[in-house]
Amino acid sequence: MNSIHYSRATVALLCVVGLVAVAGTAGAFSFSTEGDVPNETAVDSEVSATYVIDDPYTDVPSEWTLRGETELEDVSWTIEVLDRGNVVYDDTYGTQSFNQTMDGEGAQDGDEVRIVLEGTAPAVENYTYEPRENYTVAALSRVTGSNENEFHTDSAHHYTNQSREARQAIDDAGAAIDEAGGNSEAENLRGNAISAYENGNFENAIDLANQAQNTAEQAQQSQQTTQTLLYAAGAVVLLLLLGGGGFYLYSQSQEDDYSKL
Repeated sequence: MNSIHYSRATVALLCVVGLVAVAGTAGAFSFSTEGDVPNETAVDSEVSATYVIDDPYTDVPSEWTLRGETELEDVSWTIEVLDRGNVVYDDTYGTQSFNQTMDGEGAQDGDEVRIVLEGTAPAVENYTYEPRENYTVAALSRVTGSNENEFHTDSAHHYTNQSREARQAIDDAGAAIDEAGGNSEAENLRGNAISAYENGNFENAIDLANQAQNTAEQAQQSQQTTQTLLYAAGAVVLLLLLGGGGFYLYSQSQEDDYSKL
């Protein structure tokens, strides 16, 4: 009886511990994005992103600072604090960075924080083919005292129509070179195209990349033609050997027949 009593008590205790553990983690500080954040944008195009923090004061201090930074231009940040779906606090910023005090015992008390970011993609200062040109869409941090915890960051590739066309031409040239099994002349042309791209000379980059692609394709075609000719020559030699062997056997049979006569 005692052992049964202790077993039931143990099971009950484990259940309580499990419920406490679940309750402790179910409402922890969590972060998500609403919708898709673009991973590439044209220069001067409009960009928007919405971020959501759930349970902003669970498992963290009741007072902390929300910090946001972006490289977007013409920026607008909208910060809303909601409690059970109702907006209890909101603020806006028109700068590329902001610091918003979050007080769980003050006006910012709520169970959700919504951060809406709008702006335009910045110009490209330095063109680099690899790695490609990226800018920071948003970097969000939680600051407590002297400790800063960056809990989310988004970046995107930015381009102009000309730079995108030049990059695509260089990519196509690289694929043609790989398919051809490598070609030193084509690789040199592609290297020059990349240099032109990084200097912002996109027309020259496109021209050099097209030359590289054509050179690689011609080399591949030449290899295929040579291979075809080798196969054909091999087939001719094989036919000659087969024909010669057949003629030899025929001659031998004729000689044997003559000897018998």
